[in-house]
Amino acid sequence: MKPGKAKTLWTLFTSMLSISSFTFGGGFVIVTFMKRKFVDELHWLDEQEMLDMTALSQSAPGAIAVNASILVGFKVAGLTGMLVAVLGTILPPMIILSLISVFYRLFAENRIIALVLKGMQSGVAAVILDVSISLGKNVVQERNPVHIFIMAAAFAATFFLRINVMIILLCAAVIGVILTLSQRKGGQA
Repeated sequence: MKPGKAKTLWTLFTSMLSISSFTFGGGFVIVTFMKRKFVDELHWLDEQEMLDMTALSQSAPGAIAVNASILVGFKVAGLTGMLVAVLGTILPPMIILSLISVFYRLFAENRIIALVLKGMQSGVAAVILDVSISLGKNVVQERNPVHIFIMAAAFAATFFLRINVMIILLCAAVIGVILTLSQRKGGQA
């Protein structure tokens, strides 16, 4: 293995390990930290790639964090990068959940831990709001009225009409395919 690739793989592994170790609140939170690391700091991805990977991660079955690490790892270093990124992502939760399962009764009955977890929910909400604004800003700055309409309609369908997110994602995917095919057809004509 080339020294440059080994360094990239090590950076990918340690980045995903640290992000996964200190991220509470689910996939959207980890995507925020992945954006900061791989887009803002390391410049391995651009904002549009991260936005696309987030959409794919959410749309695919499975945990968003694992799906995103698969996509980022593959983009950065191919199949080996994908495996390294996934390993770095799943190790911390596996270790933490193993420990919690051993001491479950102590955690479940401890009022202080229950209060700490309640407090963490506020922080998680703030991080999710931050990533939503950051990624949504890109759609608005693009100034494509169709994309802005889809974003607003998806929000309204979720927030006001309580439509299942999977239905919204499938509809957005179909619209995206139709738009892409019509743009390609228009470009070839």
